[in-house]
Amino acid sequence: MKLLAQQPYFKVERKVTSIEQIDIEHERALKLFDQKITSQNREFSMEDILDMSYREIGNDGGGLLYLHTSKGVFSYTVKDSPLAFIEAYRKHFRA
Repeated sequence: MKLLAQQPYFKVERKVTSIEQIDIEHERALKLFDQKITSQNREFSMEDILDMSYREIGNDGGGLLYLHTSKGVFSYTVKDSPLAFIEAYRKHFRA
């Protein structure tokens, strides 16, 4: 299996104690292979992927990357634009 592209994303874990709230940021990666896309906890075969889109939030280049699949839409929070990742997908699978 060949890795075609990789996109960092992050999840925020929120811990609340009796005196404070702590946000812990976990950096993870979406990986585009020639047969599937994987995240930390999910695996999507290329037959299940319908499209990808991106919505920028604010002016710092971050936002939400959406994977449109036959099983629903999955969102991933990104700090940098995922346009190179989306273009790699479209180049290899929507030609």
